[in-house]
Amino acid sequence: MLVTGYWAEPFRDRKRMSPYSPTLDAMIDDDDPVRLLDEVMAEVDWSGWESRYNGHRGQPPIHPRYIASAILHGMYRGIRSSRKLEEACTYRFDFIWLVEGLHIDHSTFATFRTQFRQPLKDLFRQIGRIAMTLGLIRLGVVGFDGTRVKANNSRYKTRTAKTLEEKLQALDDLFEHLLAELQSHDGAEAGPDSPTHLPPELADVQSRRDQLSQALAAAQAADAARHKKGIDPQQNPAQVPTTDPDSRVMPNKEGGYAPNYTPVVTVDGQCGMIVDADVLAEVNESSSAAASVDRIEENFGTKPEKFLTDAGNNGGQVMAEMEKRDVEFYAPAQSHQPQPGDAAYREDPTQPVPPSQWSDLKRNGHGQLDKSNFIYSSEEDAYFCPRGQKLPFERNKIAQRGGVGVKLRFFRCEHCAGCPLAEACISGTNKRGRTITREPHEEAHERTAARMSTPAARELYRQRPRIAETPFAILKSIMGIRQFLLRGLEKVKTEWLWAVTAFNLMKLVRALGALRAERAALAAAEVN
Repeated sequence: MLVTGYWAEPFRDRKRMSPYSPTLDAMIDDDDPVRLLDEVMAEVDWSGWESRYNGHRGQPPIHPRYIASAILHGMYRGIRSSRKLEEACTYRFDFIWLVEGLHIDHSTFATFRTQFRQPLKDLFRQIGRIAMTLGLIRLGVVGFDGTRVKANNSRYKTRTAKTLEEKLQALDDLFEHLLAELQSHDGAEAGPDSPTHLPPELADVQSRRDQLSQALAAAQAADAARHKKGIDPQQNPAQVPTTDPDSRVMPNKEGGYAPNYTPVVTVDGQCGMIVDADVLAEVNESSSAAASVDRIEENFGTKPEKFLTDAGNNGGQVMAEMEKRDVEFYAPAQSHQPQPGDAAYREDPTQPVPPSQWSDLKRNGHGQLDKSNFIYSSEEDAYFCPRGQKLPFERNKIAQRGGVGVKLRFFRCEHCAGCPLAEACISGTNKRGRTITREPHEEAHERTAARMSTPAARELYRQRPRIAETPFAILKSIMGIRQFLLRGLEKVKTEWLWAVTAFNLMKLVRALGALRAERAALAAAEVN
């Protein structure tokens, strides 16, 4: 039997008038990060948020600083639901302390998080500029990358244009049937031209019609895009989400296909803070790379010096856009021209490669001579094959690349008949000679390839995964951003902006805490 007094005494008396002993402030440790978070948010300019309120009617509103602080504090701790935030502000001491005991219900959180996109952009900018002042952001090296996050749409709720047309026709028939039935009983107070006053039965059908019409428009646009790419939409029609038509059916990281979005971030290499973010409703993020540089310059007054990204964004268009902005671009790139040490390399392109070196010529995936064996002469605007034969310019052709028309230049050899390298160069069915295509930004590609061939560039590029991919690990694993809660591209963009702002805010808070601890240690050392 245990002795009396073994058990710990209750820390607080349930019948006390106040649950806080001695104060609410005393319930939060002095080094708790929520204190620094509150200090940062207190220094932010909230005038852009305040201007959205009427100020002359209704009950006194809760200041946006408290609501935004609770949302950001909750997001970093994986609390994203509006109801969970309401619960946290009622029962968790850190949230109660942060909002100073204010009662914020879930509907306020839900409405607030979607209504302040422009002021939220300014908050993201202000936090970034504070970090820049402290030397946490330098924009010397940035990493750009994208990931896949599920849309708020079941993977099984996707339809083709044909199926949507059938469902929409069925809803049209149902709507007309219900309308006629209500009118026959004098139960309809309004016709179909005033959907805001429709009876509940008709309003529900009308809402479903609008949703399917939006999805049908998206499906038809997707089919048109497929047709441009040479895909027959009759044989292989596009599947579009019906719950969130703005999302796209894309490959999942874990396998299979589902409605997704592609969030992107640009991350500063100094301390890993996010300096730009966006969400795309497309598979490839390369279209956002140059725009990201422009937004960074707008927000921070300067653009990054070096831009690191992966092989998915190494197109000539991106390289040319970075050169136009005077930003050094780093991504995997191989030269399309013979390099010193290659069998096809020679000072005079009109001279043939010796037959003894033909076996060393590079081959492509089809086993034929690779394009990199052909030397381009800008003076003659022509290519020269390993046999020294000239491939003059023949024609232009518009090709679809990622849904965008790109003008390709075609060069054709007229000396393939009887060439001893023909079997290795062209297929047996080719009767017109070998062709080489030249894209609009080949020069930019060659300059990038030359840069990437240096040891310094390869060493720098090894930092890309650490810089660009680490934030995604935190955003997904710690903050739980694996599926968006909101629907529609604009709302999803806002939700992602809340997430990356919370990420940066906690980065800033930890850095400030480390600086204060360092100063305290130095002060203590001086005293001793």
